[in-house]
Amino acid sequence: MLIHPWDAAHESAEWRDWLTGHDFGQLAVNGLPGEPPWVQPMHFRYDSEPGPHGQVIAHLARPNPLWRALEENPTVVLSVVDDYAFVPGPWAAPEGAPCEHGTPTSFYAAVQLRCTAHVVDDPAEKARLLNRQVAHFQPEGGTAPVTAGGAPFGRLLPGLRVLRLDVTGVRAKFKYANHKPEAVQDRIVAGLTARAGRGDAESAAHQLRRRT
Repeated sequence: MLIHPWDAAHESAEWRDWLTGHDFGQLAVNGLPGEPPWVQPMHFRYDSEPGPHGQVIAHLARPNPLWRALEENPTVVLSVVDDYAFVPGPWAAPEGAPCEHGTPTSFYAAVQLRCTAHVVDDPAEKARLLNRQVAHFQPEGGTAPVTAGGAPFGRLLPGLRVLRLDVTGVRAKFKYANHKPEAVQDRIVAGLTARAGRGDAESAAHQLRRRT
């Protein structure tokens, strides 16, 4: 992922705050020799501690075909992308230039977490981590806790493996044309606001926020 200076996170708090509100991404695992990488869509829980970059908790079914590749190489990347929008060329035309000279582009926010993966198979530890993940998605409760050997979910534990991903590096990008003149940015924000499609309001908000 190319990150220009104007697209980089202003500070670590920016990507951490954004990631806190996003909990679905794609886990990229190195393929076995001669095979392409595995890419697994999944929900996850991100915690800013422990370690300098935090930790991710997720779980997958035991029959998932990526386990062998993961055990061969535990270095993985969790990619999260959202708040994206297509910007038509006329909106981004340079000041004083014909509108048809504007270059179409994409806006998006992306965080890529480089991680070392640890597979958790101990029943008690799996139950503990699964309960932490459920607590993130269901803070209101309503689902019985998982206990090793206990009803109603203990019998399902052998069919799952939990992933603990220790984050070792972060690449974050907020691509919202903040290097362009403010008049051009204003035109893009006006276009996004008027169109009001998926991701348009979020993209406009990022562009305005990152000016300061």
